Amino acid sequence: MDILMPQLGETVAEGKITKWFKAPGDAIKPGDNLFEIETDKTSMEVPAIAAGVLTEIRVPEGDVALVGAVVGVIGGAMAASTAAQTPVLTRSEPRPALARAPASSGLRAAVQQSIKLDPFQEVRTPERNFGPARLAGGTVVTPLARRLAAEAGIDLGQLAPTSTSRRISARDVEAAIVSGTQARQPADRGPTGDPQPIIALYERGSFEEVALDNMRRTIATRLTEAVQTIPHFYLSVDLTTERLIEIREETNATAPKAADGEPSYRLSLNDFLVKAWGLALRRVPAANAVWAHDRILRFSQSDIGVAVATEGGLLTPVIRHADAKSVIEISAEMKDLSARARARRLKPNEYQGGASAISNLGMYGVREFAAIINPPHATILAVGATERRPIETTDGFRFVSRMTVTLSCDHRIVDGALGGELLSAFKSLVEHPVGLLV
Repeated sequence: MDILMPQLGETVAEGKITKWFKAPGDAIKPGDNLFEIETDKTSMEVPAIAAGVLTEIRVPEGDVALVGAVVGVIGGAMAASTAAQTPVLTRSEPRPALARAPASSGLRAAVQQSIKLDPFQEVRTPERNFGPARLAGGTVVTPLARRLAAEAGIDLGQLAPTSTSRRISARDVEAAIVSGTQARQPADRGPTGDPQPIIALYERGSFEEVALDNMRRTIATRLTEAVQTIPHFYLSVDLTTERLIEIREETNATAPKAADGEPSYRLSLNDFLVKAWGLALRRVPAANAVWAHDRILRFSQSDIGVAVATEGGLLTPVIRHADAKSVIEISAEMKDLSARARARRLKPNEYQGGASAISNLGMYGVREFAAIINPPHATILAVGATERRPIETTDGFRFVSRMTVTLSCDHRIVDGALGGELLSAFKSLVEHPVGLLV
């Protein structure tokens, strides 16, 4: 039985095998963990679903496989005697060079002659990049098309989809190979393939080269796509947080004790802000939406992503139904999601989806900032630090606790008036926080 790389989410096309728990020749029982995989957002263990003997490991630790690729093989009960004789293929075997096929031959035959794929045709190492799954104009590229284009040096930006699904498929790439489409030269690399234009600016020995892992590479790709394809605009407002801080302190002071004598919960200011943002989106449903290329999807519930800083970059676990949950429930769920995000243990359904997000840098003393929208979200709220600031009163000035928040909007969905209405609803909820507790 072939062991396949599982599908971990609708947008996850590949996974990296970080550890094999079994070796060739080991007996396997249903439920035994076979290997651990890491995607751009999470890590998880993959169990066996059948009994037998692990006879072959096709994708070793450290290599990356596309979803659906064969990463290993489980044989029957008698396979143990032959397992030791079965060669364990590794990615160190050289790949055959590409040769241009004659244009007169048939399309499929020509491609088979021009690209001689090894048994690892669905596997790549982390050092190789097959290009984006979606081009800047929005055209989707299938995983197989990405791999074939990378093998042949075909620039995906020069291709147009020929199928009714409006996706660039393997057939489109194969046709380009036969027709001799010009191979690309990566913009950030010199003629030898080295990133010379950048490295040449700096003295050797003055810097350390840090390899990109899957997570950092994906963050770079998605944020570049967001800036290039989403028309951002920004709205800022100052909030008075005096009453919100008082309610938070009183709520924490009256929290019941747990069995160990510690308070059963401790709410953060961000927990209240997530609740307020969920209610604001419910009050302004036109802004609780995402862009779906040829239509807009509007939601009846407020699913909010909350940015969490991890060692490899930001992750955004989603609080579902934030408008309907209590602040205490949001706090407990956020603590659990944050801990598992930092351990790279989130499940795909825990960080995918949602229509908006919150990014809070107040704990670092940042007064205000503008965040980049995380696709497919329509908005993201950037929260700055709470400060004592002077405000004018009828008889002079006094100092109050204030914070500045900045809303980044996708102008395809949220225009200026709608963004202003959403911020106004949020400001009202924060400055009159009793409504957050009922």
